[in-house]
Amino acid sequence: MKGDMSKQEFQTEVSQLLQLIVHSLYSHPEIFLRELISNSSDALDKLRLLTLVDDKYKALVGNGIDPPRIDLTLDEEKKTLTLSDTGIGMNEEDLVSNLGTIARSGTKNFLAQLSGDAKKDSNLIGQFGVGFYSVFMVSDKVEVISRKAGEDKTFKWTSDGKNGFDIEEVVNSDGSAGAEARKSAGTTVLIHFNEEGAQYANSWRLQEIVKKYSNHISFPIFLTYDKSEWNAEKKESIKSRVTEQVNAASAMWQRPKSELKDEDYKELYKALTGDWEDPLFWFHTRAEGTLEYTTLFYIPSKAPLDLYQADYKGGVKLYVKRVFIMDDSKDLLPQYLRFVRGIIDSEDLPLNVSREILQQNKVLTSIKTASVKKILSELKNIAENDPEKYAKFIVEYNRPLKEGLYGDFANRETLLDLIRVKSTKVEGLTSLAEAKSRMQPEQKALYYVTGGSESMLRNSPLLEIYKKKGIEVLILDDDIDEIVFSSVPKYGEIDLKAVHKSTSGDDLKDESTPEKTEELKPLLEKIKATLGEAVKEVRASSRLADSPSVIVSDEDEPSARMRQMMRAMGQKEIDEPVPTLEINPDHEIIKKLLADPSNSRVEDAAWLLFDQALLLEGVPLKDPATFVQRLNRVLNQSISTVA
Repeated sequence: MKGDMSKQEFQTEVSQLLQLIVHSLYSHPEIFLRELISNSSDALDKLRLLTLVDDKYKALVGNGIDPPRIDLTLDEEKKTLTLSDTGIGMNEEDLVSNLGTIARSGTKNFLAQLSGDAKKDSNLIGQFGVGFYSVFMVSDKVEVISRKAGEDKTFKWTSDGKNGFDIEEVVNSDGSAGAEARKSAGTTVLIHFNEEGAQYANSWRLQEIVKKYSNHISFPIFLTYDKSEWNAEKKESIKSRVTEQVNAASAMWQRPKSELKDEDYKELYKALTGDWEDPLFWFHTRAEGTLEYTTLFYIPSKAPLDLYQADYKGGVKLYVKRVFIMDDSKDLLPQYLRFVRGIIDSEDLPLNVSREILQQNKVLTSIKTASVKKILSELKNIAENDPEKYAKFIVEYNRPLKEGLYGDFANRETLLDLIRVKSTKVEGLTSLAEAKSRMQPEQKALYYVTGGSESMLRNSPLLEIYKKKGIEVLILDDDIDEIVFSSVPKYGEIDLKAVHKSTSGDDLKDESTPEKTEELKPLLEKIKATLGEAVKEVRASSRLADSPSVIVSDEDEPSARMRQMMRAMGQKEIDEPVPTLEINPDHEIIKKLLADPSNSRVEDAAWLLFDQALLLEGVPLKDPATFVQRLNRVLNQSISTVA
């Protein structure tokens, strides 16, 4: 007999998820076992930590808590598989929370990211923490029987994955625990295979899946099944019930690198992340001395889908003396390395370390500092020795590395070597070191341009003098480039200069610039008087070759494009700096205006020169109607003159 049954509906997102998983991701149903074993491993990790640091749970060991293990029990005739663990377990509230609803915002992201590509979408299941529901790809009924550590009630959750779920307490008529009730903490999942799932009611197939995905789960996984053996005396095959351990159950990262093969590293990576693809590369380090710790870091071949989301999930698991502590801390590596996956295993941290303590812990700070340097130095080594593979890395992770330039001052020079940028001199991407090697003899700085799309920047009038003199300009068209590079004054001993700043290019002036400025003075004064407070200054330009005008900003002022971005991010109170207008003394328009600065066309020309310079900077005009009227007047006068 059982206790009162509670019939409940799935949360809306769960219902959507179940439909999508069952109908869209059928190409890879074997992941159900990977996900269930992963859940059991997490439950065992949580309980093991509590038994080490919490007196309440220490007292339960051997009396309510069994040794950590995962058991698979196969019944080929009934087409059922039972997966049982001795982990933390769940009570009624936990069952509803964990199996009936999904609180994490990533679920909606998961639903939005589904592409229809079964292999890619199967990978998403593990990334977004919704793996339990994959069991409904292979079953028409699932029963979850669980008892939470420290509690004396067992609850049973049942569902067909379609019509909600039932929860009941498992009790006998006399009020004692029912036959299905667990005697100790943990969770049992009973899977009734459907027609598609029947292929997994096979001991050999189950062993293959465990070795493929879960071989390095740090707890033993046992499989109980009917084994057929040939009896020579009776000349017949005899079945016997056997139980065998089917995984290595070792902390692989603690083994010497000389004992490990590439396949070992790849297996562990896939078990840790749920990724289908092999990692791009990995870095395995064992430190001994003042601090003892082991790190194993992986770089995924594709950027995690939550890479640019505020609630991204940390990818590094923290262990202390092989005991799992946490896997969602964002303090283990700096934010710009949030794409790194892997393990930190310390011999020196306390087992009961909390998130708050982590932030101030000197041991972890030292490990973190050393780990960052190790990751970056390994990346630099790959960049130098395997540029083809590094190019694949850059496609996915160039932008996060640029983020590091803004905050990681200690590693800025290494990061400057690692990032890649576009350029006016080469196709594709280049390094700053390569750009430096191409500098002209008279060149005193590395120049760059920011503030728009690649096509807009390449056609900017700001580049004209550099093109004329054969000087390379770096094209920084990523929307974070201006923020980042405005804080980076040098690359080694070489100045980094933005070409839109007022002093940039001063070293490129020719000897005739002062003479031209003096000759242009009456026109400059007339244009300044016309534009008034719209410009800070009007002056002759030494950076223009083909265009008549351009606007520039002071060294400490954000560009017009930057101000637009700041407003888009919610910064309403932004002072509007007044730009400087530069005009090209050698341009035909300027020469004609200079010939008669008192003529009636100067006023319209002044505003048109200013407005077109703004447009080329990607700045919307405040008064487009007036701009059009001026343009029409000038066109009309021009046509009349021709006629």
